[in-house]
Amino acid sequence: MKKILVPCDFSDSAVQAFKLAVEIGRQNKGEVFLLNVVEVPVMHETVIMPTLYFEQTFMNEMKTNAEKKFAKMIDKWTEEGPKVSTYVQYGPTSATIRQFITDKKIDLVVMGTNGVSGAKEWLIGSNTEKIVRHSSVPVLTIKNATKLASIKNIVFANDIDLDAEELTLKVKELQNFFKAQLHVLYVNTPAAFRRDSITTKSMRDFAKRFMLKDYTLNIFNDLNQESGVRNFVQSINADMVVMSTHGRTGLSHFLSGSIAEDVVNHLKCPIWTFRSND
Repeated sequence: MKKILVPCDFSDSAVQAFKLAVEIGRQNKGEVFLLNVVEVPVMHETVIMPTLYFEQTFMNEMKTNAEKKFAKMIDKWTEEGPKVSTYVQYGPTSATIRQFITDKKIDLVVMGTNGVSGAKEWLIGSNTEKIVRHSSVPVLTIKNATKLASIKNIVFANDIDLDAEELTLKVKELQNFFKAQLHVLYVNTPAAFRRDSITTKSMRDFAKRFMLKDYTLNIFNDLNQESGVRNFVQSINADMVVMSTHGRTGLSHFLSGSIAEDVVNHLKCPIWTFRSND
């Protein structure tokens, strides 16, 4: 987590994401990248207002305003480091962010999930879902102010896949970074019922396979997976949820459609996702 990207629309949640990224960068001796994406409106040229002139004026104004806001954020929140680099780019939001991740070799994206400022809701809904689902690096989404030291209990919601090596190693790194306890969670539902004795053995094999430390194994019965995760997280007052976004069924396809909206709308804690290739 040396290179941390914060997509920023200057909303409160984006500022909170920046503050957490600064803490992570400071502890990791990394660098934070602030990126403001401007979606240029489509204009039709007229004699009175030539399109080229309007677009250039618009882009210049947006860039100047963004740079001023960046300067205030950096001055207020990074007195003790880390290094912060700022960028203003033009284009489709999610595609621009994904390309930036590739170009700058970003390790982690930290982003707010209820940014409603300027281009309305650009950090929620379809753009957030696209970034989370297609990002080549982990994405940490937050809604409220979050302190690094407050993350002590992490829920790892998964399907107990013994082949999920890439994902599980990432989760172990995250647990070690936060020095947190890991709560491995399997949600048992009527539609995909498994006996607890079978699931318990699978979970023990999973913990042994990946040499987990400081962890608990949890089977939670609920009507469906999203409500199971939500209710378990609330029952133990967890500080973070981690999961994979790879796959088309079950928890591995957690952040899609109505399931994503349900979880994000009802959970206040940060959610860490990773598009596993396992």
